[in-house]
Amino acid sequence: MIVFIVMMVLLLIMYLFIMLTYRHWFLKLKVYQPQQPQPRTNFTIIIPARNEAANIGNCLSSILQQNYPSDLYEIIVIDDHSTDETAAIVQALQASNNNIQLIQLADIVFDQQLNSYKKKAIETAIGRATNDWIVTTDADCIAQPNWLILYNDYIVSNDVVFVGAPVVFTNDGSVLAAFQCIDFMALQGITAASVSAGFHAMCNGANLAFKKTVFYEVEGYKHVDKIASGDDMFLMNKIQNKYPKRIGFLYHPQAVIATLPMPTVRSFLNQRIRWASKTNSYQDIRIVVILWAILILNIGLMMMPILAFWQPMVLWYWLGLLATKTFVEALFALDIAAFFKIEMRPWHLLLQFPHIVYTAMAGTFGLFGNYQWKGRTVK
Repeated sequence: MIVFIVMMVLLLIMYLFIMLTYRHWFLKLKVYQPQQPQPRTNFTIIIPARNEAANIGNCLSSILQQNYPSDLYEIIVIDDHSTDETAAIVQALQASNNNIQLIQLADIVFDQQLNSYKKKAIETAIGRATNDWIVTTDADCIAQPNWLILYNDYIVSNDVVFVGAPVVFTNDGSVLAAFQCIDFMALQGITAASVSAGFHAMCNGANLAFKKTVFYEVEGYKHVDKIASGDDMFLMNKIQNKYPKRIGFLYHPQAVIATLPMPTVRSFLNQRIRWASKTNSYQDIRIVVILWAILILNIGLMMMPILAFWQPMVLWYWLGLLATKTFVEALFALDIAAFFKIEMRPWHLLLQFPHIVYTAMAGTFGLFGNYQWKGRTVK
């Protein structure tokens, strides 16, 4: 038991060091100051959609209302075998907007079985794109009016071939939505901190841009197309290997994309399992080691209250570890929340308990199990 406790203390020390380092770099990150260049970048905005009738209309409307010349961007929606009115809603908007294109993925893959339909959808849309820069987002996302003009400003003012930008979950006030909002906010804070430190560790496909020619230079999703998740991070890693000094991050409040949280606990867990499923596929061994260490730490923290039934002293160690972990995470969370304008409340500290359980479960099932996503069983 002593060996187990010592291991847990060492893992927590490592974790706290990582979190405090991320916080240090996050606080050094400056909001991007636009240089005000004229709109001249041609964008193709790609939106994969599967049964998104409830959201695709609002998503497209937010893009069509951009403070950016409509002749400088096109929108390609890839309908991934939807069984609802997704395609009909897109077609209705096509009637009054000639820069919207709809592609039916079923016409491309026919009866072919894939493990990553999303990568295939994006790859297909890039093949149809007529513009120089590809921007990806999701069908349940909402863009702010200056989203494209800020991308243009950043691209014109910086020698980049790939640009990530922030994403935030909306919060309807429910406990589940608050939990997802804070959890995802932390991931975005780590993303921003890694940029501040001089390297890119993460990005999110709901808000990123890259040059079409560079996508083909790195052979797109070749070698990672069998992995269900990672259409964003694996592509970033491939581009980063080829152009290590030309990766950017558009850190600006008006470049933030808002997306919906998962509506149920089950869908939330499946989403996080999907994200965790790519852990062992990262080429950067540092990321793999850190993710494994965090998984083991959370599994251990989940087990400690159970072990306390046989060894009561374990409970006191658990409480000490938990309090220390919560304190450091709360410091970082408050800093990140200020940028995203998310209100933090004292009761949010209680979300530490389900966070430990979900991290342990999602990480374990992501590495060793199957999961359901968009009505499909994914391996």
